[in-house]
Amino acid sequence: MQERQHWGEYMRAYEKMLQNTSTAHAPWHVVPADHKWFARLVVAEALIDTLEKVDPEYPKLDAKRRAEIQKARAFLKAEE
Repeated sequence: MQERQHWGEYMRAYEKMLQNTSTAHAPWHVVPADHKWFARLVVAEALIDTLEKVDPEYPKLDAKRRAEIQKARAFLKAEE
């Protein structure tokens, strides 16, 4: 019960932390966790939005790197 007296201090520290660490490049997303389905929806939406902005692509592989991957794949298949 004594700790509840510090709720205001906790909230101010929380808000200060968010303000000082969230940037346009790496923003914080506050996810309400009262309902799992809604929390998951919020996280999925944030991920989709971020991936659309980043527009990721598969890396381009040169012939040397492609040969290394093929060699590793053959090794792993031989282990089966």
